[in-house]
Amino acid sequence: MFIVVKFLVSAALITAISEFAKRSDRIGALIGSLPLITIFTLIWLKLENQENAKIDNHSFYTFWYVLPTLPMFLAFPALHRKFNFWTALALSCVLTILLFACTVFIARKFEVDL
Repeated sequence: MFIVVKFLVSAALITAISEFAKRSDRIGALIGSLPLITIFTLIWLKLENQENAKIDNHSFYTFWYVLPTLPMFLAFPALHRKFNFWTALALSCVLTILLFACTVFIARKFEVDL
């Protein structure tokens, strides 16, 4: 039953963000940029009695994995002005994957194991 609740809350959150975005670009982006999914994930992990180390690791890795995704939000609009939506989205995803690889490589130099 708990998995159904998790699914419904998560789906409702995504639906709400897209509905807000239809009405206001800024409000939709603001709500979408909040770490709500991560917050809910931390709550789900706690309610499922996961170890504190597991919860802490999730937050730690989320920080490092968010960093290479940020440039996509600048690249996508620039690419979308030059290409169609799908091409711009695909190129943005490729950029993000490359930045993930760079992040992992650089993090290793500082003994951060991603």
